[in-house]
Amino acid sequence: MIEKQHIINRFVSYVTVDTESDPESSTTPSTNKQWDLAKQLTEELRAIGMSDVNIDDNAYVMATLPSNVDHEVPAIGFVSHFDTSPDFTGANIKPQIVENYDGKDIVLNKEEGIILSPDYFEDLLQYKGQTLITTDGTTLLGADDKAGITEIMSAMEYLIQHPEIKHGPIKVCFTPDEEIGRGAHKFDVAKFGAEWAYTMDGSQIGELEYENFNAAGAKIKVKGKIVHPGYAKGKMVNSMYIAQDFINSLPRLETPEHTEGTQGFFHLTEINGKVEETKLNYIIRDHDKTHFEARKKMMLDLVSEINSQHDKEVIEIEIKDQYFNMREKVEPVMHIVDIAEEAMREVNIEPLIKPIRGGTDGSQLSFMGLPCPNIFAGGHNFHGRYEYVPVESMIKATEVIVKVAELTAKKYQA
Repeated sequence: MIEKQHIINRFVSYVTVDTESDPESSTTPSTNKQWDLAKQLTEELRAIGMSDVNIDDNAYVMATLPSNVDHEVPAIGFVSHFDTSPDFTGANIKPQIVENYDGKDIVLNKEEGIILSPDYFEDLLQYKGQTLITTDGTTLLGADDKAGITEIMSAMEYLIQHPEIKHGPIKVCFTPDEEIGRGAHKFDVAKFGAEWAYTMDGSQIGELEYENFNAAGAKIKVKGKIVHPGYAKGKMVNSMYIAQDFINSLPRLETPEHTEGTQGFFHLTEINGKVEETKLNYIIRDHDKTHFEARKKMMLDLVSEINSQHDKEVIEIEIKDQYFNMREKVEPVMHIVDIAEEAMREVNIEPLIKPIRGGTDGSQLSFMGLPCPNIFAGGHNFHGRYEYVPVESMIKATEVIVKVAELTAKKYQA
């Protein structure tokens, strides 16, 4: 069995390394501090006995566990990212261990009155009696996706220590910058050498996903004209009012806080304005490709309409696609989802097959020729102070990886 304290120690050793990524940076990785964990993982892979361990110039860490069977088995892969979200600080993380969770409020930070409560986060009640790892209320935790790294590393170590478990060749990769949408941008699929892979980047226990949003980012710049407010009549153009018109013209109920399931949205992520110039950043999401394209067109049409109301161009927009729904690439090879589903059932987990309301490295990798469904890593409430992960979920995810490797070898046995 997977040893509980070993999982805890490994996870804590990862999350206490600050690896926050930076969307404003043009380098890979986007922050130098990501190298710290990338190098640590490289050394650990060598220490547990992995083969072909390497780290490239962009901090992508890859390794191989060679096959221990004498028949041909496709190489499969497991992928997780080591950066944490820039949405909330990942510096000076102080994990708290809550043994035998009693189903009541958890005090994250007594001084600041920060409480993790099942009254608000009902999922907590699934984990009564289990061991939870939480934040101290001042940072995120980093279970997204250091839980996934913990599980992959632990599964490889377990397979190495238990050669009686038969498996084909297994590839692993740990990537930078997933949280800023660039985790797969410099992923060398040919070098990786897997026929298919799984990202260990889902949330609650049992999640198995092969659909995700189509995604784009939009940058809007509104130009105004500043003059002395005492003499502004007929002369001043306040860019913030024009920006407000743009915001209010988009469907108010098609935002993240009003949508669920496969419903798409427009999400205003940043606004920075003065009279002379206002900048808006949006993300656009939809599972349906036709609806996705319609959302982008709606924004473009709105810009044209606002410009037509002025005697010159006052608003500009730039829309860039980020990733697409992996379903179209995974459906032709659905046996890879079936294997993961069977693996979960064999370790007594009921699979929760549902679309991702987000994206993973796997969505981009699927379009790069590496079909890549997503398996749970166990964490909840990502990207904020209320993030937590049940240790038992990480143990089960580790068991799923081991079982996927074992089932794949069996299915290709003559």
